[in-house]
Amino acid sequence: MDRNNIDTQEEIFNLAIEAFRKNVPVQTKIETLALGPNFALEFRPDRRIKMIMQEKTLDYYAEIKTTITKTHKLLLLIHKEKLNYPLLLVTKYVNAQMAEQFRLDGIEFIDTAGNAFIKQPPIYIFIKGNKPPEDVRKAPLKRAFKPAGLKIIYAFLCTPGFENKAYRELAAATDVALGTVGWIMKELKDIGFLLDMGKRGNKLTERENLFQRWVTAYPEKLRPKLILGRYRGEYGWWQQMKLDPLTAQWGGEVAAERLTHYLKPEIITIYTTAQQLNQLLLGNRLRKDTEGDVEILERFWKPAGKLEYEDLVHPILVYADLLATGNQRNIETAKMIYEQHIIQLIR
Repeated sequence: MDRNNIDTQEEIFNLAIEAFRKNVPVQTKIETLALGPNFALEFRPDRRIKMIMQEKTLDYYAEIKTTITKTHKLLLLIHKEKLNYPLLLVTKYVNAQMAEQFRLDGIEFIDTAGNAFIKQPPIYIFIKGNKPPEDVRKAPLKRAFKPAGLKIIYAFLCTPGFENKAYRELAAATDVALGTVGWIMKELKDIGFLLDMGKRGNKLTERENLFQRWVTAYPEKLRPKLILGRYRGEYGWWQQMKLDPLTAQWGGEVAAERLTHYLKPEIITIYTTAQQLNQLLLGNRLRKDTEGDVEILERFWKPAGKLEYEDLVHPILVYADLLATGNQRNIETAKMIYEQHIIQLIR
């Protein structure tokens, strides 16, 4: 496991508990309990805690995050419905606007500045507006979760056994420099996601944890670098359109609708190459529009062999695209994609 990340989580947890006690006018006893060895694999919170306030015992699962993104927020909403106890977000800092949104969404939290939202009747606490504290030591971002590493992890998650390809094949398939592949493979071993089995090759471990790390890192670290532009076309132009999967594929809400027949797309997402962009624009009469509902991104993998999902990107990327929107209307569809297409790959 990543020791730096664990130490940072511990520091945030302790500072948030201390700030909570200072800012809440009632005596509070807080203890950490064991999660238990048989906890469900799908989502494993960082710890289980018990709070005793006003003679009432509150049991929580705690999820500790250094920072909070739109993707984190949607994941919290997805996971909290499946747990036996309420989910408490413990984080470095929640600004006033985010605190209000968390209150409306029913996401309970405490932070290191003393801001908090606890809603367990008859106990109701809502504190916002406290200034951010001195910078909490931040664990350095691992190379594996920077753009090049995210490309490689995506290939591993989508294609079981791909971790045993020769480094040159990995480099060619992901468009990552050969030397960088070596560094990323070593780092994945160091932090416990890749196990060297000797003559039996490598084995990808903790797939669910790795998937969650990839899904939250992708919208912040890789996706923004892929955007080729925003465009607009004639109304409904995409609805009956088939793409040539060797040159372009649907992502995001369109791919989600075609996988589940559940969502009504508002943003049209296409992955293609920079070389194919002009042909795609001309063929579909798409015009440049910074406020347009068509987003085109550069494909960061090379299609090879049988294309299981034809002109749709892999469901793992569809799921990540949905969460990247930060839009709650996509939550149910994301759950369906996870349960129907992803869970069997990461269990």
